[in-house]
Amino acid sequence: MDPDAPARHLFDRDPTVASFGIELVEAGPIGATVRMTVRPEMCNGYGMIHGGLTFLLADSAMAFASSGDNETALATSAGIDWFAPARVGQVLTATARRSGGGKKSVVWDVEVTAHDDDDNDSTTVAKFRGRTRKVGTPVLPE
Repeated sequence: MDPDAPARHLFDRDPTVASFGIELVEAGPIGATVRMTVRPEMCNGYGMIHGGLTFLLADSAMAFASSGDNETALATSAGIDWFAPARVGQVLTATARRSGGGKKSVVWDVEVTAHDDDDNDSTTVAKFRGRTRKVGTPVLPE
């Protein structure tokens, strides 16, 4: 099986990620990367991306990573720390990596970075830690 097939299947069926322009860059059983460009309607009154959308991006990376072995996994908890603002036009990238756990419960660390299209320097916007639990059903239809 293609290692990103379960994540691609979930991505294709997720209207939320599509509505925010989130792209699935890569995915597999130990991690996933997603990205989106900050648009004006995503920003708060301070002109920076709303923290909830940063959380959404990080949570999406965790979701695609956690089901990468073709077993459905659901989030059980998550938290985020914000370090820097992201502004209109910047590209946010969230990379989820498995950091611990067992067969059923897994801990994921997700780093969210921002960069401008015209440079390669990135800034860490947030770090997210989440937990998932496998529920025993396959992601891909049999």
